[in-house]
Amino acid sequence: MIRDSGYLESVLHHDIPLTQDMGLKVLSWQAHQLRLHLPLPANINHKSTMFGGSLYCGAVLAGWGWLHLSLLEAGIEDGHIVIQEGHITYPLPVTEDAIVLCDAPDEAAWNKFLAMYKRHGRARLTLETRVINAHGGEDAVRFSGQYVLHR
Repeated sequence: MIRDSGYLESVLHHDIPLTQDMGLKVLSWQAHQLRLHLPLPANINHKSTMFGGSLYCGAVLAGWGWLHLSLLEAGIEDGHIVIQEGHITYPLPVTEDAIVLCDAPDEAAWNKFLAMYKRHGRARLTLETRVINAHGGEDAVRFSGQYVLHR
């Protein structure tokens, strides 16, 4: 069930309806990397590039989705995930469809996060997300978000 990209996509579309209007698609969940797709036409701005708010939303959702799936794989289903803080930079414009990527944090940070949650019912984890143009490899957006899991 977790390996099915449709699972997370249905959760996002149901719980955060805006993701449907954004055209957000879950591309893959492999090797603890989450890949999302945002189409340019649904998220275009007056400069014919992707709207910064859509990019921010996509970056936040990639971290949220990564944490949601990772917690399920760790057998934790009783928590609520919220974004507490985020910092974003836009070094390049997104001029076509976007790919949003979130990779696993280092193993020590993940293990500490899990231990804190099990012990205190609340834990914080920083996740790094990046956005690239669908046919280019350079980071067009970099996002660092602090997520909180609480019972």
